[in-house]
Formats: sequence, C-alpha cells, structure tokens
Amino acid sequence: MWPTEHMAEADARPVSSFSAENDEHDAERRPYHHSLRFCRCAHCLFSPTGEPAMAGAAPHVMVLPFPAQGHVTPLMELSHRLVDHGLQVTFVCTEPIHKLLLDALPRNGGGEALDGIRLVSVPDGLADGDSRRDLGKVLAGVLGRVPGHVAELIRETEASGERKVRWLVADSTMACCFQAARNLGVRVASVCPASAACLATSLRIPQLVQDGIFDHNGLPKRHGKIEIAPGMPPLCPTQMAWNIDGAPEGRQAAFELVVGMAQVTGLAEIVMCNSFHEAETGAFELCPDIVPIGPLFADQELRKPVGQFWPEDASCLGWLDAQPEGSVVYVAFGSFTIFDPRQFRELAEGLELTGRPFLWVVRPDFTSDGVSKAWFDEFQTRVAGNGMIVSWCPQQQVLAHPAVACFVSHCGWNSTMEGARNGVPILCWPYFSDQFANRSYICDIWRTGLGVTHGEDGVVTKEEVKAKLEQLTGDKGIAERARMLRDAARKSVSEGGSSYENFKRFVDLLME
Repeated sequence: MWPTEHMAEADARPVSSFSAENDEHDAERRPYHHSLRFCRCAHCLFSPTGEPAMAGAAPHVMVLPFPAQGHVTPLMELSHRLVDHGLQVTFVCTEPIHKLLLDALPRNGGGEALDGIRLVSVPDGLADGDSRRDLGKVLAGVLGRVPGHVAELIRETEASGERKVRWLVADSTMACCFQAARNLGVRVASVCPASAACLATSLRIPQLVQDGIFDHNGLPKRHGKIEIAPGMPPLCPTQMAWNIDGAPEGRQAAFELVVGMAQVTGLAEIVMCNSFHEAETGAFELCPDIVPIGPLFADQELRKPVGQFWPEDASCLGWLDAQPEGSVVYVAFGSFTIFDPRQFRELAEGLELTGRPFLWVVRPDFTSDGVSKAWFDEFQTRVAGNGMIVSWCPQQQVLAHPAVACFVSHCGWNSTMEGARNGVPILCWPYFSDQFANRSYICDIWRTGLGVTHGEDGVVTKEEVKAKLEQLTGDKGIAERARMLRDAARKSVSEGGSSYENFKRFVDLLME
C-alpha cells in the first residue's frame, strides 16, 4: 500500500504560501487556497456565488486520499459511485496534488465529467522549496499538519452555511486524521487502497514487534518468509512498506505512520478495501471486519476522470482498435517506478525482440539519469508501426480492450485489480513495498501471471523479457485462470455479488 506513489511533478507546480514555518503564527488567519469560498474554477463545480452547483438534502461526505497517485485514483472512483447514490462529495487533496488533478483534466468538459464531486485542497505542511519526493518531509507534513488542516476545513464548511460534513471517508493511510474528525462529531469510514492482506499485515505490526519479527524501529530481526495465514502472500520482513530508499528519517516516519494506523483504525465505523472476497479469502478469514467493495471503478463505460496526475493520451485507443485481438503487450509501471538507463534499454529491446505490437507508457521521469535522445529516437524509428509509446494513458480502457494480450506491470494494487477485472495475464516486475506481495498473489496464489528474473547484476535482460512474454502469452492455463478470476471479480460487483452488497450496506450507513 505504500504511500509514495509518484509526487515529483508537484515540485514544479506552485503551492500555497502557507508553510510549516508559519503554522504557529498564522493559526487564526490561515488561508485555504482552494477551500470553499476561495475556489472559483469550473472544474470544482462552483456557481458564481461560491455555492456548490449541486445542493440538496443528500448527506455531505468528505473524501480524503493520501497525496499520491495510487491512493487518489481508487478514492476518486469511490467518490463517483457515492455521487451516483445521491451523496454530496467534497474531495480533499493537498494543494500540489489538487493542481495536478486540475491540469490533467480534459480541457473541454473536464469539470462536467466530475459529475458533482467538488475538489478542495489544504496545505501539505511543506515549505515552498521542499521536495515532495522527500518521504520524510511528506510524512512529517501529513502526520503533523494535515489533521489540523482537515479539522479547520470541516469547521469552515459548517461556518460558511454549507451542509455539515457528516462523514469523513478517508484513505487508511490518512488514519492520523480520524481523531480530528471524531472530535468534531464527524463519523469516520476507512478505505484501504491496497490489498486486504496488506492491510491485515499492517494492523498486526504492533503484535509482530512484540513477537520479535521487527524491532521498535521497524528493522527486521528475523529473515526469510513468514506465513501469516493460509492463502495470503507470505510476509517478507525486508520488503515492508517502510523499507524504501532514502534517508533513515523517511523510513522511520513511514514505520510510525503504519504503527499509528494500527492504533487508531478502531475509530472508523467501517474498514473497507479495494478488493473482492474470492481474490483474498485467506485475508478476509483472518480479518473478517475488513469489508471488500472492489474492484472499484468509476462507471461502467470507464469514461469519468479518476484523478490522474498527467493528461491521458487517448489516441492509443484508436491505435489499439487497429491491432488484432489478443496481440498487444501493454507495458506500464505506474507513477513511481524509476529505471536506470541500462534497464530502460533492456526493456525496450526486449519488447522489440518479441515482434509483437506493444503499447508502452513512458513517463517523462521514468529513467533516473535520462536516456540518450539519439538512441531513443532511433529505437522509436525501428519500432514505428509496431509499437506505440505514450506518456500516460487511460489504463482501465486499455486493459478492457480486446487487442490486449498481457500486461507488463509493477504490480501496484490498482493495476493488479484492473488486470484481474479484465482477465489480463500479468508479467510481474515489482519495484517496492506491497508490490512484492501482489506478485505473490499473481504468480503463486491466483497463478494468473509470471515474474521476471533479475540477473546477478540486478538487471532484467532483453532476452529475459522476450522469453517471459513468449511463455506468458503461450500459457493456456494462465489465460484460463485469468478469465476465471475476471468472472469472479465481475460477479462480485454485479447485482447480488459480495462487493455489490457490501457497497450497498456502506451507502446505507452513510445515509443514516
């Protein structure tokens, strides 16, 4: 689940003048840049008077994701569903993320496509010059500042004459805000954007510390894989959410966030996750109080915006229309994965070697030191007509397209669920955190994909890419199991399915 999906673009965007340094002095006059009375952009669906365009007797729900792509998307999908059920939704992001969402919306009709979701923002607690890629600073801002900002936003909403916020529907990673909401009489629901297994493991961290698996700083005291429960990915102490690159302070802050989440989750009246029962029976048996409501999606047509940080290049859909059914290798590594130039070239040449058509998402910051422009231009010339490269794309529509044969993925949970819902076999290439556990689900438990093998030097060669893609696309057993998982996923969100019924009960709770 880990809360460091991509935030780099935010560094280049303007943020609020409020910073951590002036917090104590400006508490009484702190501006909320995109809060209620200050936001006038069409995307936020305000009328010229500053009142929301959508009004009525519907309960007012405040939705709060962690400020990262892999967290914003499922919470935005959930928000669309809540609006469809008649609720009034205010979607709260930190200011840099808010700016990214607005900039990525379609220029024509983007605001209308939000369909009643009002976007507002709060400061993230960082100074203007601070890097949003510095995990320690990001988490310090979230833990130390955002709860107060959210509480003030709730109070400001009521003071402005708006309908009182009745519920905070918050990302489980934002559990630091639960108490602030409860103190103001706002009820709390928790939504985990990761797997039930990841959430169940996180909630057991204090016990795992007591059991001697980790020390009190989150460092592993035991090595090797540890089975938590049958049917769940094994726990690997060196691949936990807080074991990430960067300064020790960042890892410590991440560990403290997970421990804190375990301590306050009880403040939520319901704890949900973006999963379905058939996918994680072991985790739901271990933690029956976790309620599956996934796989989440905004609408059946997959047309509504889901909170992307970059504009989507929809031209790839027309390109897919021209490809034979079941022929295309779709390649996307989410919003945070970074390859060095050598690994980038090996992947590119491996795709070329397959001879298959491929659609490859290459973010502007996908490589650590950049790739030679001359080399990349020459590569694109060689694969012209057979390969399409975009900077970002409408992934759910891509995975639902009949031309797609398989998915080369970092195994983020959103991508994992989207692949499952569409019956697409996955070539697993995890980068960090819970992605390794998700690979275990795909390769070992569901058996709907394969994993790449790194060489002794840590590089996945072009020959490995070619061989694994040939093996994956030629394995009829994998294809059949992927279709079975697809059918189970779709049944779960169809009328009478387990996730469908759970979501109905959740809406009923919000309507009380």
